[in-house]
Amino acid sequence: MVQADLDALDAYRAGDEYVICFDLPGVDPEAIDIDVERNMLTVKAERRPRHEGEDVKWELSERPLGVFSRQVMLSDTLDPEGITADYDSGVLTLKIPVAEKAKPRKIAISHSGSRKEIRA
Repeated sequence: MVQADLDALDAYRAGDEYVICFDLPGVDPEAIDIDVERNMLTVKAERRPRHEGEDVKWELSERPLGVFSRQVMLSDTLDPEGITADYDSGVLTLKIPVAEKAKPRKIAISHSGSRKEIRA
């Protein structure tokens, strides 16, 4: 088997989620493996040869077969526990929520209601 990289990906932030899309045409969803260890996201996929029957003689085969992998370092501002994955039309889409601690928030200002007079 040939080990190759998943070269085509898009990554963007949409509201409170970080989205990563990987192109995986021709890959069976059962042949995709997604792991997170600490802040390292690893996506592995295997494109297997198609079995068309005993009487088929391939004339040309340009689509790479084998195992493909890609690692992406996730920022500390993301929550790897909340990752969701969807595979549709050859595109694997991962959605990673932004961690609560990284979301913008308002800071309340406390003040005392009484004024003190300083006499000299």
